[in-house]
Amino acid sequence: MQDELADHNFQVIAVAIDENIEAVRGFMDGITYPVLMDVDHVLTELYAISNVPAVVMIDEDDTIVQPNWNAYATDTFKDYTGIDSGEQLDIIRQWVINDTPMMSVDEAKTAVGDLSAEEEQARLHFRIANHLRGAGDDDGAARNFDRASALAPHDWTIRRAMMPLRGADPFGDEFFALAAEYNEAGRPFHGVAARSTK
Repeated sequence: MQDELADHNFQVIAVAIDENIEAVRGFMDGITYPVLMDVDHVLTELYAISNVPAVVMIDEDDTIVQPNWNAYATDTFKDYTGIDSGEQLDIIRQWVINDTPMMSVDEAKTAVGDLSAEEEQARLHFRIANHLRGAGDDDGAARNFDRASALAPHDWTIRRAMMPLRGADPFGDEFFALAAEYNEAGRPFHGVAARSTK
């Protein structure tokens, strides 16, 4: 889309909610747009993102025209999510080319609520855990990671992000257990849900 819509003043900026630059670099082959690292999860707090992937569309006047939305760029996970990437990409094209956003500016202002008190506390415990981990306090880190998980059990920016920090494979058994919990809970998404073909 970056190449396709570049003549329409369109710019993709990717943000990896990760601290492993080399792991992210492995996904960057052929990417022609900036990829930023958000080690401290500032972006997820700023835009109330608790599930990934999330897309935020911001116009040239710095107005959020589409708050966090779980659109997909490819059909890699279509069998799992039921979401057709083509429909999501067409929504972006309509906005960029025809200035036809998915919702009005007033709707965009209220489409995604603030994080709950529990979600905010979970993020605080996540930050504390990550700090303690870096300081070598594995027990303190574990307690705070566990508390963050309990406070926000379906927040992928916490639960999945902590997997490699705790030595777990982010695509291994723990990931699939998280995905099963998420499905059983009805796939809660703090944001605008993508249109689904299921």
